Amino acid sequence: MIVTTEETCVCPVCGTKFADGDRFCEDCGAPLAPAEPATVPDRSELDLGMLATVTDRGKRHAHNEDAVALRVLPEPGIRIMVVCDGVSSSEQAADASGRAAATAADRLVAELAAGTGSEAATMLAIGAAAEAVAALGENGDRTPSCTIVSAVVTASAVTVGSIGDSRAYWLSADPASTGPRRLSTDDSVAAGLVELGVDERTAMSMPDAHTLTAWLGADAPAVEPHVRTFVPDGPGAVLVCSDGLWNYYPAADSLTALALPTALTRPGAAAHDLADLALAAGGADNITVALAPFPAISRNH
Repeated sequence: MIVTTEETCVCPVCGTKFADGDRFCEDCGAPLAPAEPATVPDRSELDLGMLATVTDRGKRHAHNEDAVALRVLPEPGIRIMVVCDGVSSSEQAADASGRAAATAADRLVAELAAGTGSEAATMLAIGAAAEAVAALGENGDRTPSCTIVSAVVTASAVTVGSIGDSRAYWLSADPASTGPRRLSTDDSVAAGLVELGVDERTAMSMPDAHTLTAWLGADAPAVEPHVRTFVPDGPGAVLVCSDGLWNYYPAADSLTALALPTALTRPGAAAHDLADLALAAGGADNITVALAPFPAISRNH
C-alpha cells in the first residue's frame, strides 16, 4: 500500500491542505489522487515525475504488507523515499510497515525543513519509526514488526538509512564515474556470515539466510540504524526496494542494466518495469520499488 498522508485532503508531497475536487496542489504542483479506497488494490503506483514508486502484492501472498512513502521539499529540492517490509510472521505486519513509513517520512520532512543535516535527520526519523512500531505491539505476543530503508536525495548527495534487509542502490549512468553499488547494509544471517568472510553466494544459499538480526518492533533488539552518505560523481538513479525485487536481482549491475536509461527520465515507467520483472521471475513476495533520478528532473518532464 502506498503511504502518503493520514488525511485524504492533504498534498502527499508537501503537506498543503486542498479542497475536494482539486487536481493539483496549488503550492508545489503535485498531482492529487482521489481518496484511497477501503480495499487496497493488488498494485498501487505513484509517479511524481522527479520520483516514483510501485508496490505489488506479488503472486503468493494474500495481502501486501509492504509500505512506501514519498515526500518532496521543493526548497531546497530534497526528495525522500521510505520503504518498509512488514514481517509476515508477526501480527499486523501491514500496520507496522505503514506506520513506520509514514512516521519516518514525516519526521524527515520536519527535520530537514528545520535545517537538520541529512544523516542526523535520518537517525531521528528511523528512531521515531521504531518507537511508532513498538507502540503497536506493547501488549501482544507476536508483536508487529517490519524493516525500513530510507533515502534522502539532495542536489549533491544521497543519504541512506536502514534496519533490516530492505535495500537502497545507486544505479550509475556514466561508465566513467563511480559504478553501480548497494548503498544499504543488510541485518540478516547471510550478511553476518559475509562479514565473517563467507562468500556472499554461499551465505545467501543457507536455509536461514534471510532471517533478520535487526528489525523494528516491540521485540526488536537495541540497534543503531546503518546510515551513510554517498556523493555521486555522475548521473544515475537512486533505487529503494523491498526484498521482493532484490531476491531476484541482488546485484547493482543487474538492476542498473534493467532500470537505465528509462529511470533517468521516466522513473514511473522504470519502477513499473522492475516490478513486472520481479513478478515474471516468480513474485514470491510483496514487491516495492521506488526510484529517484539523479540529478532531479522537472516534475513536468
